Amino acid sequence: MRRSANDRLRPAAIRLAAMATCGLVLTGCGLLGKPQPLSADAPLDMSVTSPDFTGGVMPARFTCHGTGESPPIFWSGAPEGTKSLALIVDDSGAPISPRVYWIVFDIGVGTTDLQIGPPASAHKTAQSTLPQGARVAVNSAGNAGYDPPCPTSSDNKYRFTVYALNTYFGSSLPDDARLLDAWTMIASHVIGRGTFTAQAIPG
Repeated sequence: MRRSANDRLRPAAIRLAAMATCGLVLTGCGLLGKPQPLSADAPLDMSVTSPDFTGGVMPARFTCHGTGESPPIFWSGAPEGTKSLALIVDDSGAPISPRVYWIVFDIGVGTTDLQIGPPASAHKTAQSTLPQGARVAVNSAGNAGYDPPCPTSSDNKYRFTVYALNTYFGSSLPDDARLLDAWTMIASHVIGRGTFTAQAIPG
């Protein structure tokens, strides 16, 4: 039976859609994979630390080998014009593309830290320890919240980056926003940043 023109075009359209999707994913991963593409002109002058990390090592309690609590993160030095802050935790050395473990956005400009969060097993029932107004996006595991890393070797390194933004997203970015939507929006509004990298000991 002879195929119509629409039938002949459909496979090509599907391939183009798939390529476009891959392009978006790769672009998104590039945004987080290396700090510079996220915002080449954003100064790396903020200080970001965690009082529970010693010698650049993430304690097991913050990984899947422990209780899976989210770690405390402190920062300072947000530039003038900052309207909100965002935190992204990722592993730029993950196979194929960076894995994102945590995205917190709409952090108030007067906030200077995130406190230890509940164990991973209690995320759905425990009261949020995030500052008032702060929200989370979906991570690479498909969950809105902190996904505790599962290091398999001492080479696993995790990056904690705080971004100063020139806007407060509010209704323009929904609760439990999709990962790509969240990091694309964040990338568009970065005016400053700070980061530190830690390794985690495999269980």
